[in-house]
Amino acid sequence: MQGREDAQRGYLDVEALAGELLAPGSVFAFLAKHRGRLFPDSMMEDLFPSQRGRPSVPAPVIGSVLVLQALQGLSDRETAEALTFDLRWKAACGYGLTDTAFHPSTLTYWRRRLAGSGNPHRIMEAIAEVVAETGILKGKRRRAVDSTVLDDAVARQDTITQLIAGIRRFGRDVPGGQELVSTHATGYDYTRTGKPDIDWDDQDAKDGLVSALVTDALALLAAVDPETLDGKAADAYVLLALVAGQDVEPAEDSDGTDGRWRIARKVAPDRMISTVDPDTRHAHKTQSRQQDGFKAHIVIEPDTGLITAAELTKASGPENSDGAVGARLISMDPTIAGTSVDVLADSAYGSGEMLAALARTAHTPVIKPWPLRPAVEGGFTLDDFTVDEAAGTATCPNGITRNITAKRRVTFGAACTGCPFRARCTASPRGRKLELHEHDALQREHRQRAADPAFRNDYRTHRPMVERSIAWLTRGNRRVPHRGIRRNNAWLHLRIAGLNLRRLLALGLTMNEGSWVLG
Repeated sequence: MQGREDAQRGYLDVEALAGELLAPGSVFAFLAKHRGRLFPDSMMEDLFPSQRGRPSVPAPVIGSVLVLQALQGLSDRETAEALTFDLRWKAACGYGLTDTAFHPSTLTYWRRRLAGSGNPHRIMEAIAEVVAETGILKGKRRRAVDSTVLDDAVARQDTITQLIAGIRRFGRDVPGGQELVSTHATGYDYTRTGKPDIDWDDQDAKDGLVSALVTDALALLAAVDPETLDGKAADAYVLLALVAGQDVEPAEDSDGTDGRWRIARKVAPDRMISTVDPDTRHAHKTQSRQQDGFKAHIVIEPDTGLITAAELTKASGPENSDGAVGARLISMDPTIAGTSVDVLADSAYGSGEMLAALARTAHTPVIKPWPLRPAVEGGFTLDDFTVDEAAGTATCPNGITRNITAKRRVTFGAACTGCPFRARCTASPRGRKLELHEHDALQREHRQRAADPAFRNDYRTHRPMVERSIAWLTRGNRRVPHRGIRRNNAWLHLRIAGLNLRRLLALGLTMNEGSWVLG
């Protein structure tokens, strides 16, 4: 059943005894005074429909604890210790001097309850309601979008470790899996622990082990009908299929049917890096900066630094690109519903799909355009070619016009022979070819708009605030605390709730005649 906070203060209530020691304007002082208004019992009622059983932790307490935990980046055990021994935590959560915290596993229980509910991000939404009541975002017609890579909470695994782990999980989670492993997976002893006992300096020995593991994995996959599996069993089957294919290739002079395999000489585009957390991926924020983990995408209002929308995704894959997620977040941002805004972002968001999505919603892109790379250094770029979408033609700098094919290609071919501009246009003996993007017209228009000094001034003035918001987000919390997208996405929203609350307090949040206002 739902627990409720006792309005009657105890004799040793910390806020009553030493509340004046809390720093004015701090999150601790705010929660000590207003947690019941911010997180009322009604916000958690749907989680406890039964009136039987032991009372849960009251909503004002658990809401405060989860916000403080995410804000300070503490583990569950550290959070319970803080609630027991830190007077600031006790005051913020309404605890008495001698009160002890609940068991750390209670936080796992609450996160699971919230994740399985119809509104898993209700704590962030509670802070969002405060933002809306203050009216601080009214009339704000800009939003900045950016992303950052967050380190995962697991270790990267090599191919051999992943294959062994995948087969062991198949044996655990698939019905009859242990019997299938003992019957079909005979190339290695999967009951033994530790590193395989081979000469790791011997390439033939490594290739032999890889061949045995891949052969076992393929035999197990062939022995089961995936259509009959669901839940954990289906996940184990898919995981084994993935690890048996992403990092290996047939040995030289083999097609794989003879059982000879080797570790692939290239990295799969969307390579899973750990069977412990299959959602983690390689991330390449820049060519020189490579990380493993997830991507946190955020939308902020640049004048206030408040985060208005967010999502955590895999770190790779076209559906998780900056442009794809940025367009989705802008369309879902509740603070700009029904209005048009200027969207500020770096060139990672300058895709044609992003520009088209903003055009459909009447938002204005203030986005650094993708750089144009000429085919010849210092030569003509795509903008030196005139494209007539209505006529379906493209004209080169020498005035030669060619049709645009159904696949959006333009071939000048023999027309380049003897062209006086050829040295500045192409080095190909077959002449210049163009591949036009589906949204080429939007991209051209955007590049022209970006050349306006007013555009550049707006971009340089207002976009940098998003970098500061990302610094606040990652300070002391670059590594996510959980495994999997869903749980880490919930953590991200909790952390943003705490950051937004702290930002509101810095802007003068207070209560005036029962309403939230900014001083």
